[in-house]
Amino acid sequence: MTLRVLTLSTLFPDATRPNFGVFVERQTRELASREDIAVTVVAPVGIPPWPLSLHPRYRALAVLPAQEQWRGMDVHRPRFPILPAVGGRWHPALMTRAILPLVERLHAERPFDVIDASFFFPDGPVAQRLSARLGIPYSVKARGADIHHWGRDAATGPMVRVAAEGAAGLLAVSAAMKADMVALGMPEEAIRVHYTGVDLERFALGDRAAAKAAKGLAGPVIATLGALIPRKGQALVIEALGGLPDATLLLIGEGPDRAALIALAERLGVGSRVRFLGSVPHAELPGWLAACDVMALPSASEGLANAWVEALACGVPLVISEAGGARELVDRPEAGRIVAREAGAIREAIGALLVETLAPATVRETARRFTWAANGDALVAHLMGCVRK
Repeated sequence: MTLRVLTLSTLFPDATRPNFGVFVERQTRELASREDIAVTVVAPVGIPPWPLSLHPRYRALAVLPAQEQWRGMDVHRPRFPILPAVGGRWHPALMTRAILPLVERLHAERPFDVIDASFFFPDGPVAQRLSARLGIPYSVKARGADIHHWGRDAATGPMVRVAAEGAAGLLAVSAAMKADMVALGMPEEAIRVHYTGVDLERFALGDRAAAKAAKGLAGPVIATLGALIPRKGQALVIEALGGLPDATLLLIGEGPDRAALIALAERLGVGSRVRFLGSVPHAELPGWLAACDVMALPSASEGLANAWVEALACGVPLVISEAGGARELVDRPEAGRIVAREAGAIREAIGALLVETLAPATVRETARRFTWAANGDALVAHLMGCVRK
């Protein structure tokens, strides 16, 4: 018997945003690759009303195909209106209204057995409404900001909690995330910890000296990987760089903090040792990580960052803050250090790892628990359990 899954995700890559939700795409591809599993992806695209829709960011989204084959998967990209100024409170209702005709048509053609919502907001409340209309169960996965921000916001928090109450099953990217969900009132017994995966063939060990030479780098190399936003803590790593002579910092990612971070690096006299790489295609990340000695990401909050696992798989130890599932990953000295979100503590930990020079193969062993095969096995079992309830 084939399990027919409707994957609902507002975090999913497209031609204009190849890195957007790439971890959701990879999880979904693993699910779709399984025998007796049929997956249809509905990845709604939010477009604001005119004249905001004329912004280049939204003009590019507006011309995406409504349906396409994306890496072997049937992906639908229905548009729905968004209202940027109101903080997202109306997005579940607007999205449901826009995509319901499509979902009902697909369900009539080939009935779905279960809805797999990839993010708690707005996907969770929308999955709840689709479930009631179609008469099928749904699951929702919590990843980070969907709980830490949307789940605690006065306007959207009630919708998140109601979506949890109606779900046949819930997923959390880490045990720490599960605890945060329980703290919001979600039933502990309904939540399954579902770790991310990493492609151990792509994110692999390499010749670090050769990788540095290929990228025009020399000496100690530190990377941060993530959106340039205050929550990720790149400013703290730039401040720490002043006490790490000869080290180069790679900032991989893009975001609104870019100009402020450039100015900070110049003000602290380390501008020549900070390289802003922008949004690097996911396929090119292994080449950059192979050139790094340490990955530092002192986030204020996380679920369990894919960047952490990818760095470890390349043999790069971590310096990260006590956020989300940090201790579930850095559970041994070989994986790196967990430090306070202070420049001094970050500098000290990076300096210690540079002196210690951990064997990359030993560091990589800490990531072997996180495979896409294990992720897929757990997801199949979870969704089948939702259907049986």
